Amino acid sequence: MGLFDFLKPKKNTASIAKDRLRIIIAQERSSHGGPDYLPLLRRELLEVIRKYVNVDVEAVKVDLIKEGEHDVLDISVALPDGRAATA
Repeated sequence: MGLFDFLKPKKNTASIAKDRLRIIIAQERSSHGGPDYLPLLRRELLEVIRKYVNVDVEAVKVDLIKEGEHDVLDISVALPDGRAATA
């Protein structure tokens, strides 16, 4: 505790708790390896692709790759050799 600490405005406990919660959430997100929306995105992409082409569930792969400072969304779809399905 310094001599002039009483002159600085003190942080209230709510703002301290908010800062700590932000740190915890950031650590949780980084430990899971990817955002929460990837499984939903994969399902929705599969639904749209299936409107036009009959593909297997495992044919659609969605990955988030870190390249330097940027995150790259890598979407890979293995299409069958046959013709497109008609709607």
